Amino acid sequence: MGLKPRTLKPEHCSFTSSSGASVVAIDNKIEQAMDLVKSHLMYAVREEVEVLKEQIKELIEKNSQLEQENTLLKTLASPEQLAQFQAQLQTGSPPSSQTQGTTQQPAQPASQGSGASA
Repeated sequence: MGLKPRTLKPEHCSFTSSSGASVVAIDNKIEQAMDLVKSHLMYAVREEVEVLKEQIKELIEKNSQLEQENTLLKTLASPEQLAQFQAQLQTGSPPSSQTQGTTQQPAQPASQGSGASA
C-alpha cells in the first residue's frame, strides 16, 4: 500500500497535455481504490479482533470456573482417590470406572482436564 502514483513528466514521454492529465486521473483512481481496499481490510481486522477478544474473555471465565471446580474436587477427594488419579495421569490410562462407584467418574475427567492446565 506504500505505492505512490507516478506522474509522467512531459520531458520523459511524448504524451500530449490531455494524455498526461488522463494518466494523472488514472493514478488518482488507483490511489482511491487502494485507499478503499485498505479501509475495508482495517474494518475486517477490527471486527476479527473484537470476536477474538470476546472468545478470550469467555475462555478466561471457563478456565476460572474449571480451576474452582478442580480445587473443590481435590478437597473432596480422599487421599486414596488422589493417589489413584496421580497414578493414572502418570501412566496415561483413562479413569477407572470400577472404583468408587459412579460419583467419582464425572469428577475425574473434570479434574483431569483442568489439572493439566493449572
